[in-house]
Amino acid sequence: MAETSDAPEASSSAAATPAADGPPRATFDYAIVRVAPRVEREEFVNAGIILFCRTRDFLEARLALDSARLAVLAPDLDVTDVERHLASIPRVCAGGPGTGAIGRLTQSQRFNWLVAPRNTVIQTSPVHAGLCTDPAVALERLVHRLVSR
Repeated sequence: MAETSDAPEASSSAAATPAADGPPRATFDYAIVRVAPRVEREEFVNAGIILFCRTRDFLEARLALDSARLAVLAPDLDVTDVERHLASIPRVCAGGPGTGAIGRLTQSQRFNWLVAPRNTVIQTSPVHAGLCTDPAVALERLVHRLVSR
């Protein structure tokens, strides 16, 4: 399990567990957003993180696409088009008006829709789990550690 610190958490506990010296920790699920310019080659660039914490009513995505790195992998790819499609992910996380039928689903349903396996240029990793006291902080740390090198 990922933890809000850089140290992995070995325990698999209930939805909220007391931290040794602070507020209770909550479980969360996350997936890495990937751009795979040529799906058949299975090469990709990590482009963001989607994090869902049911007990904290939290579903957000942070994107940090390294366009230069993507251009090296796929010089003919229309990066502007990819960025436009990536930008829809945080909107779907937020839900509400302007996000269509998907935006009217529950947070859990939107998360599951976003992380469903796809054989397209924009994909997500398998879902991973972690513990945190603050899902927004956990999201930023995951982006820093897994996307923004």
